Amino acid sequence: MNRFLLLTTPLLFFATLPLAAQETSAEQAVIAVLEQLFDGMRASDSVSVREVFHPDARLHSVSYNAEGQPVVRYTPIDRFVSQVGQLPPGTLNEQIWTTTLELDGPLATAWTEYTLFVNLEMSHCGYNAFQLAETPDGWRIIQVTDTRRKEGCRTEAPAVAEGLHAFIDDWHQAAAVADADAFFGAMAPEGIYLGTDASERWLRDELREWAAFAFERESAWAFTPHDRHLYFSADERFAWWEELLDTRFGLSRGSGVAVWRDGRWHILHYDLAVTVPNEKMDSFIELMKE
Repeated sequence: MNRFLLLTTPLLFFATLPLAAQETSAEQAVIAVLEQLFDGMRASDSVSVREVFHPDARLHSVSYNAEGQPVVRYTPIDRFVSQVGQLPPGTLNEQIWTTTLELDGPLATAWTEYTLFVNLEMSHCGYNAFQLAETPDGWRIIQVTDTRRKEGCRTEAPAVAEGLHAFIDDWHQAAAVADADAFFGAMAPEGIYLGTDASERWLRDELREWAAFAFERESAWAFTPHDRHLYFSADERFAWWEELLDTRFGLSRGSGVAVWRDGRWHILHYDLAVTVPNEKMDSFIELMKE
């Protein structure tokens, strides 16, 4: 298989948090506030942590109790800051894997995926939903709501591109060995598959019904992908790609879109197309007129 190519925007890690060139000064200022919060937590620096919060800030956590009922818990800011300051430095390490920022004038939101380590041991993970407001003293956090769970937690930065390549390769392989559960399980329920015929536009379950005869064979269809190019959104929740395919139709092209959801990739859209060499286009046009 030929070497695959990758075009991607880096993940944002609060440990180093590189700033992309397209970020505005306001975005950089918001990120600096979040960096100060997590650096302060690692250092058990209660003064630094308190500084990033607005005096009227609120902290909430939403989770499920042992009976599976949703629970909302409130923690006063002063209690949180005091608890941070009482811990030995290095006790807390909240690793941020992805960050999505939205700004409108003096209001900013940040959606961050995190894992909290306590004394180097994984405690829990989830997402933080930050709201920040611009004040005369700079950006300040006015609200934080987090989710918490112990299952499906990241413990190290994922090799995102390698993982997506493997996911797409496995998807094609599932068709080659007629593994319907694996093939259709890789697609989102709302996923769309476009075939080579203009009439072939299926939702996932429609495709599964139509292609049932093919998956009864030893191989549904066998595509060998190569020359794949990957692209990622800034928060790396969405990915899209194009690839060449060796198929029974000859050289074909596929392009797809996937979303990271519930701890894995799901295909939202795939478009399969047969390629026609330029020098054969006139003949192809005449053939299509028949």
